Amino acid sequence: MTRSISQPNLFPDAPDFSIEKQFRKKGLTVCGVDEAGRGPLAGPVVTAAVILDPDSIPEGLNDSKKLTAKKRDTLYDQIMATAHVGIASAPPATIYEQNIRGATLFAMAQAVKALALSPDIALIDGRDIPPLLPCRGQALIKGDSRSLSIAAASIIAKVTRDRMCVLLDQSLPQYGFAKHKGYGTGLHMQALQNHGATAHHRADFKPIAEILAAKS
Repeated sequence: MTRSISQPNLFPDAPDFSIEKQFRKKGLTVCGVDEAGRGPLAGPVVTAAVILDPDSIPEGLNDSKKLTAKKRDTLYDQIMATAHVGIASAPPATIYEQNIRGATLFAMAQAVKALALSPDIALIDGRDIPPLLPCRGQALIKGDSRSLSIAAASIIAKVTRDRMCVLLDQSLPQYGFAKHKGYGTGLHMQALQNHGATAHHRADFKPIAEILAAKS
């Protein structure tokens, strides 16, 4: 199902399209930008930028963390079918070179550039705004709970990253990436103790740095 911007928000505790509507009234094109994977010990940070079609907004968009994996997958397909989407990622090597904040902002800028339609305004989840010229950026704290465009971006980023971890699991099954998605769970920490760190692990994150130091 989809919701036009003229219809009321049936989920008052969920994000809506009100911020986007304010810019659209001025003739401006708006995208939402979010990331997935800032906290894990391994794998890339993935970012997405989404320009929703106001006449075909998938029903049930919300912060990806508030949705089940099945619901995220369904919404992912609907977003990809109805919206302009740009996706980018920064691998562990980039995270090491630029730190996680810098790598995330870099990937966000690349996701906006990857859009087939150039936006005038980018709504960014969080406090920081990446270098987006000539597009203007507006940071929104907890934006994935306030803006439908950011919520859509959070879903695209999360599903994309999870699928990347599933592929990584196929080449490194002993680490269990399909289950923990790179986060520091007990399963992951035990695998690190048994097998050591890989090139997919973030060398500057404390648990990985300690393991690498011990081996050296």
